[in-house]
Amino acid sequence: MAAMGERPATGIVGWRAGEGVTNGRFLARARDWHALLRGLPGRDYALYLEDSIEFGAALLGAWHAGKTIWLSADTLEATCASLRASVDGFLGEFPSELEPLRPSPSSGDGAGMGGALDPDFPALVVFTSGSTGVAQAIPKKLSQMANEVETLDLLFGAAAGDAAILATVSHQHIYGLLFKVLWPLTSGRAIHALSLAFPEALAPALAAGPCVLIASPAHLKRLPDHLDWNGAKDMLRGVFSSGGPLAPETAFAMGGLLGKVPVEVYGSSETGGVAWRQRSVGADDSWLPFPTVAWRLGEDDGLEVRSPHLPDGEWLALADRAERATRDGEQRFLLRGRSDRIVKIEEKRISLSAMEAAITGTGLAAEARVILCDPVAGERQRVAAFVVPTAAGRALLAGGKTALNARLRGALTATVELVALPRRWRYLDQMPVNAQGKTTMAALLALLDKDDAGAGGTGAGADHRPRLPRVRELERTGERVVLEVTAPSNLYYFDGHFDVAPILPGVVQVDWAIHYGRQYFTLPAIFKGINALKFQQVIQPAQPVRLELLHDAAKGNLQFRYASDAGQHSSGRIVLLAGSGDDR
Repeated sequence: MAAMGERPATGIVGWRAGEGVTNGRFLARARDWHALLRGLPGRDYALYLEDSIEFGAALLGAWHAGKTIWLSADTLEATCASLRASVDGFLGEFPSELEPLRPSPSSGDGAGMGGALDPDFPALVVFTSGSTGVAQAIPKKLSQMANEVETLDLLFGAAAGDAAILATVSHQHIYGLLFKVLWPLTSGRAIHALSLAFPEALAPALAAGPCVLIASPAHLKRLPDHLDWNGAKDMLRGVFSSGGPLAPETAFAMGGLLGKVPVEVYGSSETGGVAWRQRSVGADDSWLPFPTVAWRLGEDDGLEVRSPHLPDGEWLALADRAERATRDGEQRFLLRGRSDRIVKIEEKRISLSAMEAAITGTGLAAEARVILCDPVAGERQRVAAFVVPTAAGRALLAGGKTALNARLRGALTATVELVALPRRWRYLDQMPVNAQGKTTMAALLALLDKDDAGAGGTGAGADHRPRLPRVRELERTGERVVLEVTAPSNLYYFDGHFDVAPILPGVVQVDWAIHYGRQYFTLPAIFKGINALKFQQVIQPAQPVRLELLHDAAKGNLQFRYASDAGQHSSGRIVLLAGSGDDR
């Protein structure tokens, strides 16, 4: 990003709330961060900012101040507790008890930040997604990211042209960081400061001018076709997707909806980008390696890579198995499941990926995840299966879990030994995903933990059906949070409300708003009342809705709003008072 200093001060770095941010303003803000950090002790600082332009300025200022930045995907309590042991301080929008630092805007340009940075400078620490286990910290040198950005522009720069960059993903992980911040900043493309999680905001933003969309499979497969995407078709120069494989039907549906079949990028936090593909009718599912990436097949057909995106020139063995493929004279590879998903149960080698394929192959499951649970004392390891049923599967499930369990277990007997059949089955309306669109091991295990907690209910007639929705965090900025909440079909509160067509009671909507308000904010203890309460549309089982919470600490108010693609469902302002035991 050193070349930014050579650009005209009036050039546009990006857009914030419809206003252009000039290169001069951006560099002045970077100098503010540099001035704050250069005198601070220690080297390692955690950074969390929702605004991508401010984030880029903080990153640039921190690097020139000799600070290594640790990126966290969120600011949840467990994440912050883990970071405390590794960093010297917190920057940006972390909870107030961590005393996060953020510079005030300066009145002038301030002092310079020095010359070019050392390519070997330890610039970043990023984290794996946690989709196959506990998230691991991965250090990154400046040269690794510079090399990858150069590769991205070599491959995709011509098609992108001078288009602006819009995203539905966060820059707080490696994919969003590279595609949404570092690539546009180094290549002179404008950045849109905030992610666009809502389709209603995304459609007009894509239509406003030439643009490139940075997305994930979780976001793309949920774009509704009833919105007007014709403007997007005219303006989009490309769509990118990463974080997991994109289903062929979704890829082609996006081609029809947005006018561009997404470019999928395969890689990881550790490797950076490895390969890419853009599906076409009749073609196979193979991946074309980046031109700077060398690859080979190792033991048990495990994929191994060597590239300038890695910290050294050594070969790195990945957890994915692969198979050679050739298309149009190009050497490519097909992915054949993860080698780290081969587990041993009673000395039998079991492929969890093969079990998932067998479950979805029945036509009764749209998605499936199979995981190995920690063994209970004195027992062997247990397997748990999480399934999103198809319409056919849900019809079978209506008669009880036993029938669907039996069908799926029967399909698995041709794939695995009897000792490896899942002992626990969870049927979901959708897989739990985080802000990066990933389904993590922690989230799946949490579902089992909730079941176990429910099993402790009192009395033979205890009802352990869920009382809370499935939740995915979409946005979080200061005193505002946006969640996607989905009431499961077996929610306890649907009973009797109403028998023919269940709807979510209004009192439950208010209760959930307070529940998640207390989870994200420090709220007064006593409920005083609700103002401006409105219920406009019903919320039905399995219907994803967005819950927006705004906390006004000075007034002791918590505003809530439930909305979806169908419009607003309900809203209100909850008034709370501090009690004698409240520490506010």
